[in-house]
Amino acid sequence: MRGFFGKAIFVVLAVFIMMPLLGIEAVRASELQQHVYDRAHLLSKAEIGKLESLSAKLGAKRDTDFIIITTKSTNGEDIADYTGDFYDRYGKGSTAILTIDMTNREVFIAGFKKAEQYLDNSRLNSIRNTISSDLSNENYFEAFETYIQLSYKDMGIKPGVNPDNIFFTWWFQLIAAIAVGGIAVSIMLYHAGGKVTVNGSTYMDQRTSDVIDQYDTYIRTTVTRERKPSDKDSGSDGGVTKGGTSYSGSRGSF
Repeated sequence: MRGFFGKAIFVVLAVFIMMPLLGIEAVRASELQQHVYDRAHLLSKAEIGKLESLSAKLGAKRDTDFIIITTKSTNGEDIADYTGDFYDRYGKGSTAILTIDMTNREVFIAGFKKAEQYLDNSRLNSIRNTISSDLSNENYFEAFETYIQLSYKDMGIKPGVNPDNIFFTWWFQLIAAIAVGGIAVSIMLYHAGGKVTVNGSTYMDQRTSDVIDQYDTYIRTTVTRERKPSDKDSGSDGGVTKGGTSYSGSRGSF
């Protein structure tokens, strides 16, 4: 009996000792999660490293995986089904996936779970239109970087709100802040006079708008969305994976 209790105590102690180590390994696995699957060899190792780092950092802030897949061919499978199969096998939770099929020169962007709500068909169309010219010019790194940045930005704006709205632009907010500040200063001088301690920046909303859930300024490069006529075979293409997960989508040629 004593031997049994001795073994039981040993097992319990071993479990408590191993738990912190298992937690560390889980964190490491999360940090090392792959986000770029360049099967078509469109990127250099350095470019892959930069995209992995950007995706991991911005993805952690939005609790969303930003995935990039390039393939020489989908072997006859529709690109939307190809993307859905990937999510069924490897995806979990909120995920955005950009897939490039080099044989058919086709691009597809999909949003799953929370990303399906925040990256709806309309927002994905806007993102795809913005990166289309870079894809056509074989500037793949720039296109993928912009996809991550715009997806990150749109994931911070409540569903149903147009992310291209003029109120979200920094220059409009600056002009509005200066105008409001100028009016306030004029009123104060007219009624009271004295030392002026108010300026335009006093009234500028640094968080852009109350419709934004989370907004920080990690993105260092200025990303401008481009409006271009849609190709005849492009547009919204949401659906459901074979595994039963619904998604938003946008597809087109480049």
